[in-house]
Amino acid sequence: VQVVESGGGLVQPGGSLRLSCAASGFTFRSAGMSWVRQALGKGLEWVSSISSGGTFQYYSDSVKGRFTISRDNAKNTLYLQMNSLKTEDTAVYYCSTDRSGTPRGQGTQVTVSP
Repeated sequence: VQVVESGGGLVQPGGSLRLSCAASGFTFRSAGMSWVRQALGKGLEWVSSISSGGTFQYYSDSVKGRFTISRDNAKNTLYLQMNSLKTEDTAVYYCSTDRSGTPRGQGTQVTVSP
């Protein structure tokens, strides 16, 4: 399993970012996928999951209504559209084949700051 996250950056509160996760080494179209995050000094936090076909999406209460998970099975790519970002969304974001966050890639840093 190999996943590579990208798309992070510095954004002001209320802004938006779109994260991508390029997957390889497994049958992506058959795997449920998840995003997790880890803020500095804290443990991993599950953010969102999506079923293998993309039909079902699940969100933590902290991001529901602001984040949208999606996937393109033809491109072996997972996405996370993040809107109305808050300072508390600052973290390293990882994609994974499991909502526990294991295994995961190197992550992409998202910093929300005025």
